[in-house]
Amino acid sequence: MSFAPSTPITGATVAGLTSPTYTIAADVAPSINGKQYAVTALGGTQTGVDVNTVSKPFSISFFRPSVLRTLPQANPVTGIIKNVPMNTYKLITRKGAQPSSNQTPMVARITTIVEVPAGTDTYEPEEIRAMISAHFGTGYAQASGIADTVITGVL
Repeated sequence: MSFAPSTPITGATVAGLTSPTYTIAADVAPSINGKQYAVTALGGTQTGVDVNTVSKPFSISFFRPSVLRTLPQANPVTGIIKNVPMNTYKLITRKGAQPSSNQTPMVARITTIVEVPAGTDTYEPEEIRAMISAHFGTGYAQASGIADTVITGVL
């Protein structure tokens, strides 16, 4: 299955939010190689949080490489492949937020970049699945701590 989040998205546990959910609607991605969803409604208790608007976006986008790279041929003598190309994918969440009173909202971003050596998608896809599972599992489990660190600067 391709990137197609179901709605509503259940938010991770984060201090200050109670049972957060995010209703999303398909949006137009800034690139033909991406999919984007806008947050159109909030669930749970999220006092002060806004849904997507033009001046305060709240969107989630996923991008694939414009050209998918494949594994080149190995050296016929040594069997070694030099310079294995990488396929780079990006997951970007954007959220408009006002930096101070009477200020124009600015866009905060989270970007996760996934770099996959060409060929591993067919030779060892289980390794890629495990990597992605661990990464997002850690992010989900540590969401409140990550939010605290981003807000307080204390690691």
